[in-house]
Amino acid sequence: DESPEAIEFKKKERKLVRKLDTFVAPVVMMLMLISYLDRGNIGFAATQGMNEDLNLKGSEYNIAVSLFYITYILAEFPASLLVKRLSFKRVMPAIAFGWGLICMCVGFVKGFASLVVLRLLLGFFEGCLFPALTLFLANWYKREELGLRVSYLFIASALSGAFGGLIALGILFMNGTAGYAGWRWLYIIEGIITIAFSFICYFLVPENYSTAYFLNAEEKAIMKHRSELMESYSGGDGKYTKKDIKLALTDIKTWLHGILQVAVLADRYNARWITQMICAPIGIAGYAILLNLDKVSPGVQYFATYLISTACYLCTGTNIAWHSMNTAPDGKRAAALGVQLTLTNIGGVISGQIYRDPPNYTLGHAWSLGSLGFAWCGWWILLFIYKRRDAWKAKARAEGVVIPSEDFSDRSPEFKYQ
Repeated sequence: DESPEAIEFKKKERKLVRKLDTFVAPVVMMLMLISYLDRGNIGFAATQGMNEDLNLKGSEYNIAVSLFYITYILAEFPASLLVKRLSFKRVMPAIAFGWGLICMCVGFVKGFASLVVLRLLLGFFEGCLFPALTLFLANWYKREELGLRVSYLFIASALSGAFGGLIALGILFMNGTAGYAGWRWLYIIEGIITIAFSFICYFLVPENYSTAYFLNAEEKAIMKHRSELMESYSGGDGKYTKKDIKLALTDIKTWLHGILQVAVLADRYNARWITQMICAPIGIAGYAILLNLDKVSPGVQYFATYLISTACYLCTGTNIAWHSMNTAPDGKRAAALGVQLTLTNIGGVISGQIYRDPPNYTLGHAWSLGSLGFAWCGWWILLFIYKRRDAWKAKARAEGVVIPSEDFSDRSPEFKYQ
């Protein structure tokens, strides 16, 4: 049985986590929401005359869409490493200011060349964001709490899809105001909003828990205790070395998580794989419905999009959390997440090229269905790898194998996978 002191500590810790959910989580969710709103503007702009105004021909629009992901991919891995050395308080607002400024500038483009340059720059700044947000959350939450909080990022991206169209519709009514087309106002206004929030973000993001404006002395002491626990299982002091990068790049699970990347239950049972194994077949069913558009009613087609969203958002968030919580030390985690996110967003380049056969988009839906099926099989392989490694570790612990503290990683016998 737990002592009264331990019970009281857990009660205070739960209160602290609720406070983190009030002050920390909304900031990262807002950044993610704005990011996806700005990223998706090109689709709304294309339907409101952008292609004609810029004289885009042939596949130039699809090229502009796909090129965004080139710099997005290239930025993620180095961003995952650099953010460990820089202050979140400065990095996150700077990233938001950068993409907000670029977004606003898109409202003044004159042709294909300038659109491509700005799309590449936008991809770079937004590519730095997600690694920064996930590592920021990992600094505040314990690994058993992280899965749900990473899922908040995908809730925010889903909300951008739900409200982005309505926001765009309202702004597009400004068509002709001051001589600018509605699609230009869409970029200008949302860019200004992003820039404004970047300044607000600077004051909302604390340097660390010891300077957090929303924590009292007792809560800071609890955070100190939590931080020490997090360091004990991460095996690091928040810094990274070339050795950590090598550990990440030579570990098969880093690449499997990245290739497969395309959550309250998971947090409660410390088993992220359960969510993925259940939700992936749901998404497969959704794509199977969309492959038969001529045979089903519009209502069923709409229902299929809910099935797909369930799989995409839940599987993506839990896959990232599953990888993060099973990777140590800190430097290896940063490098591994960078690789994972880089591989993930190769899908953005592909999607811009496979969804090109309206109205049924057979190639795109078939590709997506196959990708989910591949991911589902891959997660079973990952689960087998984790179980096999844990069995080896249990045997090593029984034999008294000890790894020097300076060589601690998730491969050490003391580290248990979840």
